[in-house]
Amino acid sequence: MSEERKQLLLKIEPLFDSKDIDQLKALLKNQRESHIAELVEFVDNDRRRLIFDALDKEVSAEVLEKVDEATRGELFEVLGDDELAKLVFHLDPDDAADVLMELPKDEVTEVLDTFPADEADQIIDLMSYSEDTAGGIMDPIVISVQEDATIAQAISKIRAAEIDEDFFSVYVVDTKKKFLGDVRIRLLLTSKEDTKISSLIDSDTIYVFAQADQEEVRNIFSKNDLIVAPVLNKNHQLIGRITADRIIEVAEEEAAEDLYAMAGTNPNELDDVSVVHAARVRMTWLLPCLIGTCITALVMVFFKNHNPIIYLAAVAFVPMIAAISGNAGLQTSAIVVSGLATGHFAAQRLSQVFNREVRIAVLVAISCGVIGGILCTILMYTKAASQSIDPIKIVFAFAFAMFSAIMVATTLGLFLPFLFRKIGIDPAISAGPLVTTANDSISVAIYMTLTLLLAG
Repeated sequence: MSEERKQLLLKIEPLFDSKDIDQLKALLKNQRESHIAELVEFVDNDRRRLIFDALDKEVSAEVLEKVDEATRGELFEVLGDDELAKLVFHLDPDDAADVLMELPKDEVTEVLDTFPADEADQIIDLMSYSEDTAGGIMDPIVISVQEDATIAQAISKIRAAEIDEDFFSVYVVDTKKKFLGDVRIRLLLTSKEDTKISSLIDSDTIYVFAQADQEEVRNIFSKNDLIVAPVLNKNHQLIGRITADRIIEVAEEEAAEDLYAMAGTNPNELDDVSVVHAARVRMTWLLPCLIGTCITALVMVFFKNHNPIIYLAAVAFVPMIAAISGNAGLQTSAIVVSGLATGHFAAQRLSQVFNREVRIAVLVAISCGVIGGILCTILMYTKAASQSIDPIKIVFAFAFAMFSAIMVATTLGLFLPFLFRKIGIDPAISAGPLVTTANDSISVAIYMTLTLLLAG
């Protein structure tokens, strides 16, 4: 919580204790909805009840939409169905759909029964799209005119429209609502009133389809410096629009999802405040990793009957091999995952990325092999002399194994993100603990095999 919100909390605490709703209302009156939402996330349910009692319905609705999912889940119980329905009614259709998606189906039906039929149908249509697609994040309220309209008619339609969001252009459609392009507001203001809209259409308007992934939409906005983009259905009919402020939210969501995937968890951990729930989510990733480390142990056991002196010498360097090769693979996968996520042009071409990353991997592998060999020589010299073993063989085997393990790990880090993307799996998972554990097992197997063959 920020310092400003801490000061607000200090001022509000006495009002919570006295349950002075009037004073609480006066204190919250000039606060931003985002600030109140942060406060709501911090306090318990009893205090949340008091805060919502002190807020106007419109402000309460915005606060409900802005809090995190775990807090919103608790608020559903605090508010009750009737009050919840009234708050959702004050939200824009796209925000209302997002909130209702978190409710059980029977409760969604009860809430929508209180809406006018046309508004309920609009929200149901939005909920039919996956939440991570353009259709799931779009605003269905748009201003459009037909191609045969005049400037005067377009301006009249703008004046009559009930829209509380900023808009920057008017969309033009034909008689079947097929999207033709847009007309910028400045052209409407500077052209004669009897000018036909059709003569001002920008037919190169960038648009997105409703089924497009939100990450793809974000990249389109970023590459083309868009403020807003129309959303079309498969028949090229205009059904909504997406604005830059929504894309900022998407960028935050995508970044968080990638971070969760790379850490071996997922955003579902935040859907509930229960520590048991969070532990269960994390264990779904850690359990396979635990099994993976057992494979590494089996590799070690497999080689235990070889020369015991060389085996013990080799085992001492297993953590170094696993850590260096695993991190080298993680570096490569992180670069590739980031490139794929941001739509960077170079990261879309496997051959181009392969050419660059393999050369980097060779230099890194040679460097680590040489430096590791020097360290191995220093650490092995005294022990080798006392045990009458030739340290040169172990050093050479170690250096060669280090080189090989890094090359294999880097190759996996390079190809797995592209493979996962090809089969529809989030590429960020390729940088997660599951794949890192697999890298460790493979690198240790390579190291032990080469060391014992070359030195034993």
